[in-house]
Amino acid sequence: MLTRPLGRIVAVALALLFAVVVWFCLQVVPLGGSGRLEVVVVHQGDSIATIAARMHAKGIIASPLAFRIDALIFGAPTIQPGSYPMRQGSSFAAVKSILASAVLHVEPGLTLREVAGTIADDEGSAYATAFLKAASKAVVTNPYRPNGSLEGLIGSGQYLIAPGESASQLLDAMTTSFNQQAASAGLTPSTTLNGLDAYQLLIAASIDEKEGYYPRYMPDVARVIYNRLAQGIFLRMDSTVLYYFQQDGGTVTPTMLEAVTPYNTYRNGGLTPTPICTVSKYSLDAVLHPPPGPWLYFTVVNRDGETRFSATFQEQLKNEQLAAENGI
Repeated sequence: MLTRPLGRIVAVALALLFAVVVWFCLQVVPLGGSGRLEVVVVHQGDSIATIAARMHAKGIIASPLAFRIDALIFGAPTIQPGSYPMRQGSSFAAVKSILASAVLHVEPGLTLREVAGTIADDEGSAYATAFLKAASKAVVTNPYRPNGSLEGLIGSGQYLIAPGESASQLLDAMTTSFNQQAASAGLTPSTTLNGLDAYQLLIAASIDEKEGYYPRYMPDVARVIYNRLAQGIFLRMDSTVLYYFQQDGGTVTPTMLEAVTPYNTYRNGGLTPTPICTVSKYSLDAVLHPPPGPWLYFTVVNRDGETRFSATFQEQLKNEQLAAENGI
């Protein structure tokens, strides 16, 4: 039988333990519902303590200590660097589910095949295959009426692949993102400009993405594309030739130039049958708002990437000579 002082101590200890448990449970599943959306950025090497403090500062969790205890007891997710959207006042389960998502970065200039390759690295080949199958099916209903491929019709940016998210859901997010990005730039399925429909404008933007490379040169490259199309001159763009051979950059060989392919703009007039990569807001804006100018040629003239434009072949030859002198 406990003495009165000892009984009081036990009662106080039990009360404190109960209060701690209640406090902890209210941190794990907070009352009051979720608030506004915040974005937590995770950098390479961030500890769980650092991430918890960052979430606390944005009001996503109330106690970094409780989150660290929860992670210690129940396990912490493997967290990749990236930007994670979360609601203020989220439960620990919701937070950990988001942090456990795979982070996929789709950069402008990537092909659909390259994106699938990145997905395969993170989610496995079966998931990547399902993604490509979903892309093939989505061609039928896409409002831009693509020519047999969803190439160029996914949005650039970061995507979180949540646990259990299907490849079709990921693709839906990508096409929705593209539609929003395109609309923001002024491109819709009904847009026409300089004799090109919306899909052709997207093809031109994808070529500009590869050829212009730097945003500052993309407007002038767009003008070169339009001028060549208007005069019936072959585009003669290396990036389109390389696309067919699944190469991103590198030397275009004589064999490639002689190859009879739909993407050989040295042998075929007009645009390629599909886009050749994911586009950026810069290439879209360049194609939709090209500057006036007489240019028909351009070339990189030094290792800093400086690009010069010319209206005559004689000027182009001088620029090519300068490039040769600079080891380009």
